[in-house]
Formats: sequence, structure tokens, C-alpha cells
Amino acid sequence: MSDHPRLSPSLAELDQRSRQIFRELVEAYLDTGEPVGSRTLSKRGTVTLSPASIRNTMSDLAAVGLLTAPHSSAGRLPTHAGLRLFVDGLLQVGDLDSVERGEIEDRVASAGRRPEEVLSEASNLLSGLAGGAGLVASPESEAPLRHVEFVNLSPNEVLAVLVSEDGQVENRLMRAPDGLPPAALIEAGNYLSARLRGRTLAEALKEITQEIAAKQAQLDDAAARLVSQGLADWAGPDNRNLIVRGQGRLLETVEAAEDLERIRMLFDDIERKEGLLALLDEARAGQGVRLFIGSENPLFSLSGSSVIVAPYRNSDNRIIGAIGVIGPTRLNYARVIPLVDYTAQVVGRLLGRPR
Repeated sequence: MSDHPRLSPSLAELDQRSRQIFRELVEAYLDTGEPVGSRTLSKRGTVTLSPASIRNTMSDLAAVGLLTAPHSSAGRLPTHAGLRLFVDGLLQVGDLDSVERGEIEDRVASAGRRPEEVLSEASNLLSGLAGGAGLVASPESEAPLRHVEFVNLSPNEVLAVLVSEDGQVENRLMRAPDGLPPAALIEAGNYLSARLRGRTLAEALKEITQEIAAKQAQLDDAAARLVSQGLADWAGPDNRNLIVRGQGRLLETVEAAEDLERIRMLFDDIERKEGLLALLDEARAGQGVRLFIGSENPLFSLSGSSVIVAPYRNSDNRIIGAIGVIGPTRLNYARVIPLVDYTAQVVGRLLGRPR
């Protein structure tokens, strides 16, 4: 089905009757997830028109790209453009009460002191409260490093252990260069520990790279290859962790075979870590909650999903990451938007505390 048969109108271009029927239909769809028919709207009691009049207005709304009819159903669904119009102009976003705020604060704060524990619990929390999958992009590490060590796992894999000055330990799996002798692991670890001590990886990256390129690092070839491989991996798009929780909840929305196929495509989308990190980075560029509906983002053009994301900030009020929810387009936007927003605020406060 096409969501954009033609340029959709603004709310100002809809007359009062069209606006009322459009609002009622979208609200009924978000409540049930089912196509909404004219008789359903007439029985809701808020539209004092005959089913025939409602049906004519629904046809007009479909003609301008705000509604669509799935298969042979007599009911209509909002298109992605229709949902965007509803969210931007008609949605009444509620606020969380003090009890809900307290529950979010208690759950996230009780997860532990390590950032990954806080972020994992925040993702779990959002999944449970919003009925979708929770997403969190961890911040890039800003703590100076104290020690680097390489551990051989297999002929093809090496584990890099990075210990920061504040005692946090980060393990990063990386591909091992061919023919790597055990002595090269120790040599590379000692070299990086000396060069990185008291500095962040970003601060020392350029100097180390230049030193190795000029063959001034006093490393044998195997150790130099390992260090270069590590720097390339850590400077790339995968140097941040993407935490996804609650994918199984998405299966609870399956009501038909086409729903199952949509969820399968969504699972494939979620597996594309780089694409999701890029999406969360878009949220970091904004000041508040961002909402992406279906085909508005290329990553979800096939699965037709919605993503609600918000940035979180450190104690200096600088945006360091993003948190959100992904689910079907019939997410309860009025509830999920303030949930995501407040959870992001709580995460920022907790990660900004001295440790």
C-alpha cells in the first residue's frame, strides 16, 4: 500500500468535520490496532453523523493520502503521513505523575553503579512500559585510561581489556592479525598502556597512529599490526555499545500473517547496529524527543515501524547518548513520548554523578 499517493494536506486545510473524523479514527486505531470502519466511529458517540456521511469523509481523507484501506477491509487505517499529521497537530501528550516518575527513578537507580548496568535497565524499563523494544546508545568513554591488555581467545580473535582511571573496565572483541605470536600481545599492551596512560583514546589516537606509520613505535611487525587493528576498530562506528531489550514484546502485537512478516523485517532492522546508532545520533542532534514514523526513516521503510528517541546529557549538560523505543506504528504516542523523555533525563543524571 502506498502511504504517500500525493502531498498530504495540513490540518488548516481540513474542515471541522474532516478534522474530527480523522482524529477519532486515528485514536480508535491506536487503541485497537485494527482498521476502523464508519459504523465503529458512529458508535463511539462523539461523531454525530450517519455512517454514510462518515464513510464519505473517510474516502475524502484517503484521497488526500491521510488514510488507507488494507486489502478488502471496510475499515481504514492512518497512513504514515496521517500519523505524522496527527502527532504534530492533534496529539495531546500527557505528563507523568509523581508515582510514575518515582518508579522510573527507583528502577534505573537500583540497577547498579556501572554505566552499562544503568543503560541496560533503562532499556528494559522502556520496553516493559511502552510495549516495544527499548534502545540505548551508550556514550563514548570520556575517562582517561590507565591500562590496556590483550588476551588471546582463539587464532582469529583477541580480547582487548581497557581499564580507565576511574576503575571502569571495558572489554572489546577484535579480529586478530594473521600469525600473531603470544609475545606480541604483551608488547602491544605495554606500548598502548604507556602511550594512553592519563589520556583518552581520542586524545592519543593521532599521535599513536603517526608514530606507528613512521615506524618509530619500537614495536615488531606483529605487535604493530595488532595496535593498528585495535585503533582502527576503536575509532570506527562500532566503538559504542547498542543495547536492545524486549524484542520479544514486539511479537505480542502480531495478529495476522502480514504482522508476523513485518516483525520479522523489524528484527532484521534491529540487527543493523550501525543503522540504529546513526538513527540515535539524529536524536542527539536535537534538543528533545524525536519521533520517526515508518518510511520517514530509510531503516524502517519496509517494516513500517515507529521510533521515539530522546538524548541524554552529562553533568555539563552536553548530549552524550540517546535512548528510545521501537515498535509498531500504533504505539501509544501520548504515553510513550513522556516516558522516553523522562527516562532520558534520569539516565543523564545518574551517569553524570561522580563515581
